[in-house]
Amino acid sequence: MKSVVVLTGAGISAESGLKTFRDAGGLWEGHNVIEVASPEGFAANPDLVMDFYNQRRKQLLKVEPNAAHYALANLEKHHKVTIITQNVDDLHERAGSTNVLHLHGELLKVRSMNDPHLVLDWTRDLVIGDTDGNGHQLRPHIVWFGEDVPMIEPAIKICENADVLIVIGTSMQVYPAASLMHYVSKNTPVYFIDPKPSIESSKQITVIAQPATIGVKEVVDKLTKV
Repeated sequence: MKSVVVLTGAGISAESGLKTFRDAGGLWEGHNVIEVASPEGFAANPDLVMDFYNQRRKQLLKVEPNAAHYALANLEKHHKVTIITQNVDDLHERAGSTNVLHLHGELLKVRSMNDPHLVLDWTRDLVIGDTDGNGHQLRPHIVWFGEDVPMIEPAIKICENADVLIVIGTSMQVYPAASLMHYVSKNTPVYFIDPKPSIESSKQITVIAQPATIGVKEVVDKLTKV
């Protein structure tokens, strides 16, 4: 049984119908990034920021995991699988994956502005006046631009011990997440799945220029052959 580490980005969720932040027509359109995804933006206009994430939360609750999510969940029957995702949705968990690390937070959770460790499950709209029970305002449990990424150190340790690395639906251009590929051993095979890959195949890296729903099945089939 191998330790398989999977890095996922917006591309895998896009096939479930979730809009992505950076694509044409994506969620940044009409909004300056700093307005809706930074501590400064939240301080200046908390209602705008909360509405932005309320709309995303509503959309998430209407979509379902796709074949790529289910294939990764099925891979757990054969190998030790850890998913490190840049996505803030819960589609991996809904598909059945049991070991998921969220680098950038979770859309269906909120946290106290007074105590970042006080995190609550949340499926309804979040508004000014929603508090942690001690009178402190709640905010989206999302890592905003300019904030630390507290889960990056655990993610690095996981990558250092990977026997196989699968990268799905991400350009690997946004740091610090993009650095994770560099922490696997030079002997660790890497599968890079993206319809418009940002890198080329090499001795270590196999690029699969396919959508996640096709490319993931191809890799999982290879890893589960007896």
